Formats: sequence, structure tokens, C-alpha cells
Amino acid sequence: MQNAIYPGRPWLDTDGKRIQAHAGALFFEDGVYTWYGENKEHTDGKNGIWTWGIRAYQSEDLCNWTDRGLIIPPVLDDPGSNLAPQKRVDRPHILKNPRTGKYVCWLKLSGREACFVVLTADRLLGPYTIVKDNYRPLGKKVGDFDLFQEEGRAYLYFDGDHAGVFCSELTEDYLDLTGPVTVQYEGLHAPFTREGVTVFAHEGRHYMLTSGMTGYIPNQSDAAVSDAPLGPFRPIGDPHVADESRASFNSQISQAFPLPGRPGVFLTLADRWVPDYPVDAHRADLFTRAIAAHFAPDRYRVEPHEVMELRSSPMLATANTSIANYVWLPLTVEDGMPCIRWREEWTPEEL
Repeated sequence: MQNAIYPGRPWLDTDGKRIQAHAGALFFEDGVYTWYGENKEHTDGKNGIWTWGIRAYQSEDLCNWTDRGLIIPPVLDDPGSNLAPQKRVDRPHILKNPRTGKYVCWLKLSGREACFVVLTADRLLGPYTIVKDNYRPLGKKVGDFDLFQEEGRAYLYFDGDHAGVFCSELTEDYLDLTGPVTVQYEGLHAPFTREGVTVFAHEGRHYMLTSGMTGYIPNQSDAAVSDAPLGPFRPIGDPHVADESRASFNSQISQAFPLPGRPGVFLTLADRWVPDYPVDAHRADLFTRAIAAHFAPDRYRVEPHEVMELRSSPMLATANTSIANYVWLPLTVEDGMPCIRWREEWTPEEL
């Protein structure tokens, strides 16, 4: 049993096994929290396995989690399936549609497929059925994304072609885009292209949290604010307060979850993908310059040994993410600015 949350440390379920719900999100229903995400238990960086399905856990206190198994299992008999373990299934997000009663799950495939898979179920824990496959909204290659729900309406925010964050309302069944499309963070190149897209609302304003594009190596986050769900969003700076690492406390956010019964307090779910490769301000600067120099060599200076360090760092296809840890921290909005402060340990009751 665990009586607190310990950001950055290995987290075990009630059976004593490492929790595998990466790039995940929380769903609260009937007094129970469900935490779901990528099951990386077999992803050692050597066997070609990217994600072994989507796993879920449940808790009543946010500290102790019981494994509920794979709510979306991998497809093992069809290597061409987008749910095959070798396909790069990432960042599941689930909403319950108030009109249909269905639970709607959007998955993103990175890599060559760069598309969405959309599934529905009658129960949160499944089984889920694919209703839309190989989906590229607006014909764009799909990157990181988030779904946001407000007053029965739902919105999609996704990195399209690494050319900006595309924002649109979803149809009434939450299965497609409808209405106008806006674009945020246009005209950027790596590592400044935005990933890890996370959206939440507070006191009538909408906030977007994003990371830069450096693979599994953590980098500095940015927050943006808008008076409307579709923007325009105005960047306002890094939400991580007094972060000496300049790498989002060595993590990447996947959700800002409003804590029930605690108005104005959000829980940021984040992954520390490569815990054995810590990033400090020096490494953060090195990675920024080394990646940016590829696109703008006249603007960014990088030494040969710095390029070698970049090349020797954990890469997407070879990182052992089965040992990735979680960085859960509270977020509050202070004078219009989202603020995340480091805590070695904390409990939801103390907020």
C-alpha cells in the first residue's frame, strides 16, 4: 500500500508489478479513477515491440492502483494491423459521449503510418471496436494530440505534419471533425515543433500545454492561453516553476486532469521516458542547438562532440521504455499562468 504520490520513482500496482500506462490519462466515474495508457512491459528497445496494447488500472485514492488488464489488446495474428505490437501506438484518449452513451477512444500511430485509429465501447474497460482506421484529418500526418470535452462538445488538437497544432470541434458522435479549423504554433522546426499537446480550461479560459520535439529526451514545455476552445492561443511561457533542468522536471505531460472536489486544482500526468538519461540545463541547451542546427545551421552553432552526444542518446526505436517512470504533479493557475511545482512526495488530500 502507498500513502502518497512520489514523482519520478518506480510505481507499483497492488500486485507489486510496475504500472504500465504510459502517455496516459485519467477518467473519473462513479467514485472510481481509471488510469489507462500504453502498455510498455515488453518494450526493451531490442525486440521491435512498441506498445503491447492499452492497459487500465483503477483506484479510489490516486495512490494505490489495481490492474484491470488490457482494455485494447494487441493484434497478434495480423502484422499489418494498426494494433500489432510493432506498430507505434501512442497516447490514448477516451471520452464518454453523452448522446450515444459510447466510450470513444482515439489512438495515434506515429512513424510511417502517422494516423488515428478511433474505437468505441459500451463500457469504459471495453471491449473496444475499431470504427475508423488509418484516419488522417485534413489529409495531415498525425502527431501528438489531445481530446477536450466541455458542455457536451468535444474538440481535437493535434500536431499535423509537424507544421502546427490543428484544432477543430468533433462531430456529435465524436468520430470525426466538423466546423472551422484553426492552427497554432505554425512555422516552427524541430526541436521547437510542438508535441505532447494537452488542453484544459479554468475560469472561462483555455490553456494548451506542449513540449518540444526531441523524441524521448525531455525538453522545456510551453503554455498558451485562449479565450475560446479553438483559439487563437497565445504562448505565455514554461509552466514548470523554478525548473533548473529546463526539461519539464525531466518529463513530458500527457494530461491535465481536473481533480474532483478541488476547484482550480489539476493533476498533470507525465512520463519520464528515459530515467537513466537525466537532462540538466547543459544537456537541454546542447540538444536544442544540435537539433536546430540541422534546420538552421547559420543560426545555431554546434560542436562535433555535441553532435556525437546527441547521436549516442536514447532514440525512439531503441529506448527501453519498459522502465519509464511517471511524474505526477499538481497544477494551479496563478494570475493567469499555469504553475507546476516540484514535490518529492504529495497527497491529493493536502491540496
